[in-house]
Amino acid sequence: MIKLRFHLLEPLRFPLINRFYKSFYPAGKAKKDEIIWIGEDNSSIICCVRFKQFEHYQLLTGMLVHPEKRGGGVAKQLLTASTAQVTQAPCFCFAYSHLETLYQQAGFIVITDSELPEPLESRIRRYRQNGKNLIAMRYQH
Repeated sequence: MIKLRFHLLEPLRFPLINRFYKSFYPAGKAKKDEIIWIGEDNSSIICCVRFKQFEHYQLLTGMLVHPEKRGGGVAKQLLTASTAQVTQAPCFCFAYSHLETLYQQAGFIVITDSELPEPLESRIRRYRQNGKNLIAMRYQH
């Protein structure tokens, strides 16, 4: 297992996250109003996850692990490290169906679209119309 340091992204390092997304997940783009957790080794960022804040809930989004580090438990370590954030407010995520087990191991449960707050319900439907195979999930303590 890779030894990483997990922590909130310092605001000065924000441009590094968008460079990371551009390299490995061009559709992802961090926004300054999001809470961003990263995992890094001594030389570079290896993984990140963003939390988009709404009035009474949050959306875990944009989780990315460097392609060369996938399959080694890094995503699970990142989700565990960010538990303090996940538990601050009700937390939802749209998981690719092949990652359902990963999120379940981190405490998320599958929910119906109707259990999502309305803005998220319309968002997941829009994403699916664009061909994304997503399931709605919510963190369960």
